[in-house]
Amino acid sequence: MSDVQDFIRQTVTENPVVLFMKGTAQFPQCGFSGRAIQLLKANGVRQVTTVNVLEDDEVRQGIKEFSNWPTIPQLYIKGEFVGGSDILAELHETGELKQLLADAGVLA
Repeated sequence: MSDVQDFIRQTVTENPVVLFMKGTAQFPQCGFSGRAIQLLKANGVRQVTTVNVLEDDEVRQGIKEFSNWPTIPQLYIKGEFVGGSDILAELHETGELKQLLADAGVLA
C-alpha cells in the first residue's frame, strides 16, 4: 500500500489542482464527481488533474486513507485536501473556492 500512498502524495504535490473522482472530467461516473467538475469549471479553473479511482481499487481505497475522508470525489489544491463535492458547493457559495483557486494561481 505504500506505493499507492507514494503515488497519491506525488500526484497532489506535483499538480496544483487534483480531483480524485469516479470517471473522468469528460465523463464523470457519479453525480458528486460531475458536480465537483462543474464547480471547478464555474470558478474558472484552467487545468485540473483528475484521477479516476474506478480504474484502480488500491488508489480508490488509498485516497480514503491518505485524507482520512471516507468519500470520493476529493479535491486537493496545492497539496492540501479541500474536501468533497458538498464542501466544494459550500465554498463556491461563499466565494471561498474561487479565492483558494486564485491563491493557487490556477484561474483562467
